[in-house]
Amino acid sequence: MKKELFKSLIALSQSSIPFDVRPRDVLLPTDQDEIITIPGVRRCGKSSMMELAINALVSSGIAKEKIIWIGFDDERLASLTSDDLDLLLQAYMEMYPDIPLKDVYFFFDELPLIKGWELFVLRVFKSYCKHIYVCGSNAHVLSKEMKSELRGWPHEQEIWPLSFHEYCNFLDLSTNIYLESNQAKLRLAFDDFNRFGGMPEIVLKEKTVDKFRKLQGYFDTMLLRDFIEHWKISNPLMLRYFIKRVMSGIANPVSVHAIYNDIRSQGLKCTQEDLYDWLDKACGIYLFLRVTKFSRSIIKEHQALAKYYVIDNGLRTANLIAQTDDAGKQLENTVFLHLFRTKGAQEKICYYQEKYGCDFVVCNDNEVQQLIQVTWDMEDSETREREINGILAASKALGCNQLTIVTHDEENEIQMNGKTIHLFPAWKFCLATGNPVHGSL
Repeated sequence: MKKELFKSLIALSQSSIPFDVRPRDVLLPTDQDEIITIPGVRRCGKSSMMELAINALVSSGIAKEKIIWIGFDDERLASLTSDDLDLLLQAYMEMYPDIPLKDVYFFFDELPLIKGWELFVLRVFKSYCKHIYVCGSNAHVLSKEMKSELRGWPHEQEIWPLSFHEYCNFLDLSTNIYLESNQAKLRLAFDDFNRFGGMPEIVLKEKTVDKFRKLQGYFDTMLLRDFIEHWKISNPLMLRYFIKRVMSGIANPVSVHAIYNDIRSQGLKCTQEDLYDWLDKACGIYLFLRVTKFSRSIIKEHQALAKYYVIDNGLRTANLIAQTDDAGKQLENTVFLHLFRTKGAQEKICYYQEKYGCDFVVCNDNEVQQLIQVTWDMEDSETREREINGILAASKALGCNQLTIVTHDEENEIQMNGKTIHLFPAWKFCLATGNPVHGSL
């Protein structure tokens, strides 16, 4: 009966091809003879990325009969063991006896629900087929755990929430920035994107109250399933408070010691080791992304406080009480996410802080390529002086003359001390495919 169920699931998924999914800017690789694993934060669209890859394969001429797509979160598969997984291969070979397994593309969604799944994947890869895609919830297996289980074999393709360009495509909004009729729409869309982020399901919801409820549900599930249950955390209320404290302080270096002292002053109990461990785990489930202080010394870089940016602004908006400077903090978070997703394989993003500070240092090895400040606007003279002084100080110290200040909606150039500082509106900066200073829009 299990074999017949597999046949039914194979036939059902093949009948659904091409899948009705909205396109993304980046596709999973379909020409590599490797195990492709697909990690990312919960609800960012990992399963949809596999469906897009299947659509691309079929469009390129691969027969849909050569596609096996199985979602192991189907309740009818709940009792499966690793021994039963071989029935999947038998079921397919009985359905298509003339198609060799080496020509088949395997897409396994939530396969880590099955204990011993990794041995099955390695056996298929080594003995039968080189086209294998595996996706799993962080509640069951994390990125680093998947690498360990698969003995270092997989090629990892991380998936993120939508970029602003993808966000506009989801809403059928033209991203031609040169048409005046588009610019006002793009500005309004960016404000919504900056507040509610790019989780695919959230983008398509029209009512604010529905966005809030769904995002709060995402956050609760991340804490409960990806965090508390996965690592057996015994202090969930303290964990929630700590995660929200870090969320509230994005754009500033995080002092775990200061948060620990604050917790102790309230008569609450935890250890600093717990807090450091929780912060590492939060990065492990892709809730936060870590940015270190720029230093040419590895020791000094490691010793300095790091910044932690949240993977999606919507998670922060829906789960924190609004603060007066939220828009500016979230603008910096949005710019960071754009830089992070578009950086090259050898590039690294740091921050600079001495007497003055610069938000982002984009470097390749120790060669600094670009300096970027982010501020909501430059109208206040004190703010203007601080941002300009910060980027000029970083320019002098690091020997970089590619200087950009990203604001909410200002476009200009500032000539000072023999250097040119480019001001870009964030909505235009986040539609850039490369360095907007060089016109890659």
